[in-house]
Amino acid sequence: MSFEVNNYIPQRYPFEMIDRIDEVVPGERASSTKLLSINEWFFQNQEDPKMPRPIVIEALAQTGVVSILSMDEHKGKNVFFGGIKKAEFFDHFRPGDQLHLSVELSKLKKNIGVGHGIVKRDDEVICEADLMFAIES
Repeated sequence: MSFEVNNYIPQRYPFEMIDRIDEVVPGERASSTKLLSINEWFFQNQEDPKMPRPIVIEALAQTGVVSILSMDEHKGKNVFFGGIKKAEFFDHFRPGDQLHLSVELSKLKKNIGVGHGIVKRDDEVICEADLMFAIES
């Protein structure tokens, strides 16, 4: 089943960092896909184009927000990226890569959420991060 990204997150081009939502379990987890093209704005003017790591984290955060905003009690609210507890990168992301992002929420209380995100290229884990979310009251 495929979901429209624009129905879940408020970001639009050029700040929408995910191309497709692959799975959503409201309040538990979400997964998405990002196809990296050489035409991405963040690759411009780079001799050795690599996706900046903060943008990788933003893509993970947007994936986590999908799970939160798909819950009935949070529909129509704003969810803000609250911070990074920990992030590890094991390689770079380059044009032509297909990224598979997944975030599993480990805690969701009142207006705070915590989740663990993983970014894979093929079956190889390239990034793992623990993220925090703040939900508008």
